[in-house]
Amino acid sequence: MKFKNTLCVLFLLLVITNINAQESSSPKFGKGLFNLVGQDSSWTMKIGVRMQFLGIAVWEDGESPETNFLVRRARLKFDGYAFSPKLKYKLELGLSNRDISGASKFTGNAPRYILDAVMKWNFYQNFELWFGQTKLPGNRERVISSANLQFVDRSILNAGFNLDRDMGVQFRHHINLSNNFIIREIFAISQGEGRNVTTGNLGGYQFTSRIELLPFGNFISKGDYKGGDLSREPKPKLAFGVSYDFNNNAVKTRSNQGKYMETDNGFYETNISTLFIDAIFKYKGFSFMGEYVNRDSNDPIAKNSDGTLTGDVVKVGNALNVQAGYLFKSNWEIAGRYSNTNLDKNITGANMKNEYTLGVSKYIVGHSLKVQSDFTYIDIANNNYVLMYRLQFDLHF
Repeated sequence: MKFKNTLCVLFLLLVITNINAQESSSPKFGKGLFNLVGQDSSWTMKIGVRMQFLGIAVWEDGESPETNFLVRRARLKFDGYAFSPKLKYKLELGLSNRDISGASKFTGNAPRYILDAVMKWNFYQNFELWFGQTKLPGNRERVISSANLQFVDRSILNAGFNLDRDMGVQFRHHINLSNNFIIREIFAISQGEGRNVTTGNLGGYQFTSRIELLPFGNFISKGDYKGGDLSREPKPKLAFGVSYDFNNNAVKTRSNQGKYMETDNGFYETNISTLFIDAIFKYKGFSFMGEYVNRDSNDPIAKNSDGTLTGDVVKVGNALNVQAGYLFKSNWEIAGRYSNTNLDKNITGANMKNEYTLGVSKYIVGHSLKVQSDFTYIDIANNNYVLMYRLQFDLHF
C-alpha cells in the first residue's frame, strides 16, 4: 500500500509540475526523460529513470550452479535548481527490492525508498555547502554511480568497507593551482549510522575528509567518476585521492554500515577510523583504477555491561582493488579486476578472500544503454573455490 501511495504521489507531482511549467523539452538519450523550466525561470527539474536487469549463476566447488534473476536496480531521479542556479538539488528514489530493503526499528519500520535527498549551495566562488542525505566522500568506487560502473557491480573492497550514504552536511571547495593542476577538498559531518535512520543519533558523529589531486586537469565529462574511458581521453588524465573517516562512538560493525552492536543496556560504542587511498588514470581508451583501504577500532569487540561478549565485532582489516580495461573503437571493452579483503582473523574470524574477474562490456549509448558480463573466480583461504558468472542489461534515461 505504501508503495502504491508513493507512485500515486509521484505521478500527481509530475502532472502538476508539467501543467505549471513554461517549457518541457526532451533531452538526448541518457540525459533524462524530460526537462522542466519554471515560468519565470526560477527553477528547473530534470527527471530520469534507470533500470538494471541481472542474471547470476554461482558454482561452489564444482557443484550444480545456483541461479538467480532479478531487477538489480530500478530508480527515479530528479535534479535541477531552485530560485537560483547556485542552489541545486538532487532527489533519487530506489524502487527495487534490493534498493528499499533494510527496514527496521531504526528506519521507522518503513522501506528505505530515499537514496539521495540533498541541496547543494554554491555560496561563494569555489565553495559549496551540501546538506541532506547523500554519499559520503569515501572510496572512489562507491562514489561512482552504479549506472557508470566498468563491471557488473562493485568490488568486494567496496562491499566490506564503503561508507555509502548518511545524513549531514558537506563543505566542498576546489582550487586551480595552474591551468591544469586542480585540488579538491571535501569535509563532511554526518550522523554516522547510514541512510533513512529515524531514531536519531545513538553514538557520536562521523567526520570524513577527502582531498583529490588532478595534475593534468579535469577529465572529459567528469570521467574521473565513471568506469572505463568512454571519452577516449586525447591526453593522459590522472586523479589521486585520499579520504579519512572517523566515526566517534560508532554503534555499527562497519562504521556507519553493518549491524547495530546492541548490548544488555543499550548499544556498544567504539571509535572507528577508516583510511582510503585511490587513483584513476585514463588515456586513449585505456583506463586504470586502484584503491586501498584500512579500518581500525580502539576496542573492536562488543561487550555487555558485565564484560561478557555480545558476539558482535567491528570488521577491522584492509582491502585492495585494482582494475584496468581497454575500450575498442567498436565500443566493446575488455577489463580485468583483482580484489582482496584481509580482515583481522583474530577478531572477525574471517579468512582472506581473493577475487579475479574478467569483464566484457558493449556500450550501445555509453553507460546509458549497455550490456555487461563478467566471470569471477573466488578464492577463500581454507575454503572451497567459487565461480560466478553475471550478465546485466542497463537502461538509463
